[in-house]
Amino acid sequence: MTISTHVLDAARGRPFAGIAVSLQRRDGTEVANAETNTDGRITGWGEGLEAGVYRLVFDTAEAAPFFPEVVLTFDYSDPAQHYHVPLLLSPFAYSTYRGS
Repeated sequence: MTISTHVLDAARGRPFAGIAVSLQRRDGTEVANAETNTDGRITGWGEGLEAGVYRLVFDTAEAAPFFPEVVLTFDYSDPAQHYHVPLLLSPFAYSTYRGS
């Protein structure tokens, strides 16, 4: 299955387009990179990835300068499942959850 993400501007209630995101192994080795589309999404990552701990590194410097980078680390324990890891971002706060 795959890994996807979605970056939302929580202060304005709309997607963040153009956010650079890197999918990395726990040791920092980059597996993939892309920018969020006009709907704030990146889809289709993870095909063929082994189970393990991965992280999404978001370059948020322009969107929320107080947080120039957000790193979300997660356990990709079952590659047979879809993993959706969204980021809700505002100028002075962010949150995440395991989506569907």
